[in-house]
Amino acid sequence: MRIFVDTNIIISAGLFPESIVAKVFQHIITNHKIILCKQTIEEVKSVCKRKFPGRIKIVNAFLNSLEYELIDFHNFDKTKYPEIRDDCDIPILASAIESNADILISGDKDFEEVKIKKPKIINLKKYIEEYMP
Repeated sequence: MRIFVDTNIIISAGLFPESIVAKVFQHIITNHKIILCKQTIEEVKSVCKRKFPGRIKIVNAFLNSLEYELIDFHNFDKTKYPEIRDDCDIPILASAIESNADILISGDKDFEEVKIKKPKIINLKKYIEEYMP
């Protein structure tokens, strides 16, 4: 499957390698194609600089170690996409849709309110229940 991974999953997996998030992320890497967008990568770096300034090198090394498809989708008409509470999440949602991802995995509750068929929007718990043995 093609899985679009949101910022919070990347940060948690990169900074906390023994966490459940990291274990799930490893399962995704091993079994699926990862999709990221430019905005996600920029947001990962921005959040890390703000919340984990001493660990930005770890996150950069983590990002550099990943194999992923990069979507650079920035000129879009946001009225074409479903509404989401936080306008900052529109580029992520639009990129996930335009990349033809099967799943968008995120810990951001705002995405859970979006009702679309594809990509299927799930959180970590749902991924574990449905896709991990």
